[in-house]
Amino acid sequence: MDQMKIGKFIAEQRKNNGLTQSQLAEKLFVTDRAVSKWECGKSMPDSSIMLQLCEVLKITVNELLTGEKIDMEKYNEQAEVNLIEITKQKEESDRRLLNIEIVIGLTGTITLIALLFIGIFGYTYGGLPLWTMITLISIGTVMFFMSCFFALRIEQKAGYYECKECGHRYVPTYKQVNMAMHMGRKRYMKCPCCGKKSWQRKVISK
Repeated sequence: MDQMKIGKFIAEQRKNNGLTQSQLAEKLFVTDRAVSKWECGKSMPDSSIMLQLCEVLKITVNELLTGEKIDMEKYNEQAEVNLIEITKQKEESDRRLLNIEIVIGLTGTITLIALLFIGIFGYTYGGLPLWTMITLISIGTVMFFMSCFFALRIEQKAGYYECKECGHRYVPTYKQVNMAMHMGRKRYMKCPCCGKKSWQRKVISK
């Protein structure tokens, strides 16, 4: 999707409906700065307000995502193109998130190991006070668990898990991901479709 084209279309339709950026922002309960970013092509409207935005501008979601008015003859064809484009963007976003998850996990682990080493080695051989060692280990432990929380949240949200038994792909709950045994990107979980437990692998597309 062309964000610049969509932004210009939003601005054009806003003006056609006799609205200022502030008036449009007020109707959508967002800031006029957010509207300005849309119209400059710097960001896209959040999916939660797209329907309301289209209603205010008197356009369809397809027209919004295309950045122009669509003839009824081409409407279904353009809808499919937009759906494919949205799917591609989600898959790319999920891939980036899963790479970030690895970085977060490694950072938390390395930080914990480093602070443990510094604290224990410094206390044992370097004359480091006991309270300093405890503080360093505590900081490392907190950072490690925080990194685990964020990494698991990404693991849950990005992509899907595929049931080995029936092939169903779904997004599990955070509790399921957190409690499940895992090997790399595979987790032993119960499928919500067939009800069987299996080692389910992480996939990007549905």
